[in-house]
Amino acid sequence: MVEGRLTAFWDSKRVLVTGGAGFLGSFVVERLVHERVDPGMPRIPRSHETDLRNWDDCVKAVRNIDIVIHLAARVGGIGFNQKYPATLFYDNAIMGIQLMEAARRENVKKFVAVGTVCAYPKFARVPFTEEELWNGYPEETNAPYGLAKRMLLVQVQAYRRQYGFDAIYLLPVNLYGPRDSFHPEHSHVIPAMIKKMVDAKDEKRREVILWGSGKASREFLYVEDAAQAIVMATEKYDKPEPINLGTGKEITISELARLVAELAGYEGVIVWDSTKPDGQPRRCLDVTKAAREFGFQANTSLRQGIAKTIEWYVEQKGTGVRAKAP
Repeated sequence: MVEGRLTAFWDSKRVLVTGGAGFLGSFVVERLVHERVDPGMPRIPRSHETDLRNWDDCVKAVRNIDIVIHLAARVGGIGFNQKYPATLFYDNAIMGIQLMEAARRENVKKFVAVGTVCAYPKFARVPFTEEELWNGYPEETNAPYGLAKRMLLVQVQAYRRQYGFDAIYLLPVNLYGPRDSFHPEHSHVIPAMIKKMVDAKDEKRREVILWGSGKASREFLYVEDAAQAIVMATEKYDKPEPINLGTGKEITISELARLVAELAGYEGVIVWDSTKPDGQPRRCLDVTKAAREFGFQANTSLRQGIAKTIEWYVEQKGTGVRAKAP
């Protein structure tokens, strides 16, 4: 639930939110409406009408806009990344590169590029500080996606140096929450677990099979907290260095599975398929810079967030509506 406006910064601002109809974007849009952006805003280009891989569509999208928040992306879990590495690299790189250039030419006042924790090196020191970003190659299964997003940081910093273009780069950790994708092929770890365990409970199945060994660790940020962080950073942050967005707390995948099972009321057996990859061994961010630079701290505990996400999934399933982002 959105609480309290930030400041008058947003009054009458004309804002473009790419991906604004998606999972994270829908919560960012709700936050911006609450902040009283220009009536009729934010502008939300829909993919069936605006293809950001097309230069002309990028030009049209940024026309008469003050602020761009670029959230549009092609994303998926480990399996999706393994199956479509070229698509993930090209689509994510070309959308961001063209949109930022179009925004610069249109004299947009601020551009917010939202990257990914997948951009970090596979064996980055934990917790990941922003300075670790260039100290190695990303984990192989999601490297094309991660590197495409990492290139947008290069563009942000180059455009600031050469053009004085006000662009910033944010690095959110793994997100989860209501409106996420629960599609078996596209979903990330938390919605995948929730779907498997809730469905297994409903169908009275005795076991669920999960990918990997369960030994890898991850950090998770509730989607409404992430939306709040993005809006706060857009308003208050104006430096070339990237900024981590997260909670600073990690959990092993096996511990996560037990938590999801508990909250979903699933009492069956969890079987780990170790023939499937774990992905990056550990993920946990150093989030001190976000707290220092614009006062962001996550408010939703993992237990609270997963409970809300399960509740949403069960409601969607009960209405016969497929659970995915609107």
